[in-house]
Amino acid sequence: MGFPGTWMTESESVVYRVVPKCACSTIGQIMFYSDHGAFFDGDIHDAQDGLHKWALEKSQPLINANVKTHQSYAFTCVRNPYTRILSSFFDKICGIQRNGKRYRGNLVPLLIQKYGIEVGDPESGFEFDQIKSFRRFLLFTRDTIRWRRPMEPDIHWSAMSGHVSTFIVNGGRYDKIVWTEKFNEGMGEVLDAIETPVEVKLDEIPRFNESEGHGPKRAHPVEAYFDDLSMHLVKEIYHRDFELFKYDFDDPSNKMPVGEIDLDEIHAKLGD
Repeated sequence: MGFPGTWMTESESVVYRVVPKCACSTIGQIMFYSDHGAFFDGDIHDAQDGLHKWALEKSQPLINANVKTHQSYAFTCVRNPYTRILSSFFDKICGIQRNGKRYRGNLVPLLIQKYGIEVGDPESGFEFDQIKSFRRFLLFTRDTIRWRRPMEPDIHWSAMSGHVSTFIVNGGRYDKIVWTEKFNEGMGEVLDAIETPVEVKLDEIPRFNESEGHGPKRAHPVEAYFDDLSMHLVKEIYHRDFELFKYDFDDPSNKMPVGEIDLDEIHAKLGD
């Protein structure tokens, strides 16, 4: 199994377990900059050099050796499950991807046909009933996660605890879990704890939101998308994420964490 979704700087100053839709573009660019003094020209997910990634065969032995012996500081980053699933919907389902096409080819037509989801299109200014379509998308999300149909769950909407756990189960240990909502504070702690070849001034780092501008803007506040049934579905899918990463299930309008993350609890509960 190894360490899927794990990135490491070439200097081995730090190890990061990617969780999709949780500031991963910005974190990857910070890691790249901390070694090279410049940002990667393009989407950091496309970088084949300048950053070790588990997806690159040449990087695997280095990442494996580092993580198994905990040579470097290791961290990950999480986000409120309500805002994360909304972001996945607007980016991956409604948005046009970097290659100019819809995400995963026939996925959107399948959703339109089987779940009655509308996604709008750029020509019409993405006009559609966002709330109705999002709630239908939640049913699809639940079906993929609970019954693995009509397809396997996608990394962008599978539970964060699942991503975080593979690192632990295979022999890694986290030193820090950063909240996206308190990004500068958490990422500042990471940078304070490590030695990087190039100094990173966090307040001067831009946000790299690669999904922005490719789809419709969210037309309503977060809580408007979640009625009782939607909240029930979200709890069914993401109950561990709320519990372990200390987010407020009862109030979708409150994106901020409501407690402190207990790393020992996370290693114990996700290490099985």
